[in-house]
Amino acid sequence: MSQKKIKNLLIGTNNEGKLKEIRSLLPKHINIYSTSNFKLHSPKEDGKTFKENSLIKSRYFSLKSNLICLADDSGLEIDLLNKRPGIFSARWGGRKGDFSKAIKRVYRELNKVDKNWKNKKVKARFICALSISNLNKKIACVQGKVEGHISSMPKGQNGFGYDPIFIPLGKSKTFGEMSPSKKYTIDHRFNAFKKIRKFL
Repeated sequence: MSQKKIKNLLIGTNNEGKLKEIRSLLPKHINIYSTSNFKLHSPKEDGKTFKENSLIKSRYFSLKSNLICLADDSGLEIDLLNKRPGIFSARWGGRKGDFSKAIKRVYRELNKVDKNWKNKKVKARFICALSISNLNKKIACVQGKVEGHISSMPKGQNGFGYDPIFIPLGKSKTFGEMSPSKKYTIDHRFNAFKKIRKFL
């Protein structure tokens, strides 16, 4: 692929939190479009990995909009739950993607496995796969992650998704308690972005 700078880019997500974060990470020379500009619904995500689901989205949205598309698939892996919810992270929130419901389910599942889990550091990580597609052609697909552990209770109103229950390694606050500018420089999406930046 020639290293011609991308001028127009669709961000392939219907998640407002992701849209905001990705927008903040992108170079300023790019004109950014969202799926709402085209009234696009998300495709069925039937991949078995974050990377597969990210590519399903970037190809689908690129074909629908005729623009180069950057898409994200991300989620939370919890070691005590055999890496669940993983690629089903959003689906744990039900059809409406209600993350307070998803967080309650995480706690319910942890209690089933170990009643005493709150007194331990339950290892977890956020994973983000980013892909860029131009119509059906894959330009890039990378993955980033951030290690940490699960907070014994939700804390903080910032961020989105599982941010209130995830404490990154070496920190004492959850992502939900951090300012967005702080979170955006250490999280899984930022780590994936460092790898994909050269394609932008």
